[in-house]
Amino acid sequence: MNTKSQKSEVRSQKSEKKHSKLQTQNLVPAGFKRGSKLILVLGGARSGKSAYALKLAESRSDKRLYLATAQAIDKEMTERIRKHKKGRGNNWTTIEEPINVIDVIRKGKKNDVLLLDCLTLWISNLMHKKSEVRGLPQNASIVGQKSEVIYKNINQLASACKQSKANIIIVSNEVGMGIVPDNPMARQFRDIAGYANQKIAEAADEVYFVAAGIGIKIKN
Repeated sequence: MNTKSQKSEVRSQKSEKKHSKLQTQNLVPAGFKRGSKLILVLGGARSGKSAYALKLAESRSDKRLYLATAQAIDKEMTERIRKHKKGRGNNWTTIEEPINVIDVIRKGKKNDVLLLDCLTLWISNLMHKKSEVRGLPQNASIVGQKSEVIYKNINQLASACKQSKANIIIVSNEVGMGIVPDNPMARQFRDIAGYANQKIAEAADEVYFVAAGIGIKIKN
C-alpha cells in the first residue's frame, strides 16, 4: 500500500471512530454525561411518566436500583405491582419501601442510578401511617404535628438526594391542575404534594414534564 493510500485509510478510521463516539454520546441523556445528578419527572396520572423515567435510567448499563413506594394492599394493587416488575425485567434491583425512602437513598452507595417511583405515593403513605414515620408522635393529626413532620421529611429527602453520589430520578404526580378537592385531607395532600414537587424541582439539576408519553424538559 502506498503512502497516500495509508494516509487516506488513517483519516477514514479516525472519522469512523469520531462518528461512533458521537453516536454513543447521543444515546446518553444530558443528565448522565458526568457526575451525579438529581432529575425530577413530573406528569399526570397515566401520562407515561414512569416509562419515561425508566428509559432515562436504562440509558446506563450500570447498577440500577428501583425504589418502589407502592404497597400491595389489595388484589388490584398486587396485580399492578406484578406488571411493573415484569416490565422492568431482570436488569433492576428492586426495594419496596413505603416509608423510609430517605434511609434507602443514604445507604444506596453501590448504585449508579436510583429511581424513586413515586414521590406522591410516598407522601400518601406518610399521611396515612402513624408508626415508623421519623419524628412522628403516635397521636399526631394530619392538620398539626403530622403535617409538620411530613414537610421536614420532604426537606430531608431533597438533602439526601443532593448528597448522594448516585444519579437519582424521582417520579411524581402533578396534582395541582384539577379542581379544588372537596375534603380537608385531599386538600392537605394537594398542598403537601405541591410543596414536595417544588422542593425537589428546586434541588434538581433537570426537570421533565411528561404528557401523552412525551417528555418536555422544563429545567436544565
